[in-house]
Amino acid sequence: MRGRRAQALRDVHDHHAASLWRFAMSLTGDAAEADDVVQEALLRAWKTPKILAEPPEEIRGWLFTVTRNLVIDRTRSAPRRREATVDELPDRPVADRVDDVLDSMMIHEALATLSESHRTVIIGAYYQAQTVADLAARLGIAEGTVKSRLHYGMHALRLALKERGVSR
Repeated sequence: MRGRRAQALRDVHDHHAASLWRFAMSLTGDAAEADDVVQEALLRAWKTPKILAEPPEEIRGWLFTVTRNLVIDRTRSAPRRREATVDELPDRPVADRVDDVLDSMMIHEALATLSESHRTVIIGAYYQAQTVADLAARLGIAEGTVKSRLHYGMHALRLALKERGVSR
């Protein structure tokens, strides 16, 4: 039985392989893929004994339908749809900075409401990364005064931000 099926498959191959390959090539545009599709179509014929029992001339339509369906299935497959080759990598996405800009504007407005002495120590400590000792030396005041101004200045800044709707 197996010998007859093998001979039947050889007959089908001899009769249809070249025209199936040309058909698959016209659909795929790729010789290697056309080879794979024809091989799979012939394998399906091998797995369908009633097809191999037919004379090779009468299964042409079935083979072409299977070939077309295989090409469609390969085109719709997940790896095929997701793979895309490009010459250059796409630009990296840039984060939207609108929130940062709005926060910065709100803090700037709130700082403007503070007294000059409070604003100076807060900007020096938090934006210029100066130590209490550095600020005291630069401003010519005691370190305790700098600490006091930072404490009351931050309290006033929190209140100014709270008035603008900032809750944290």
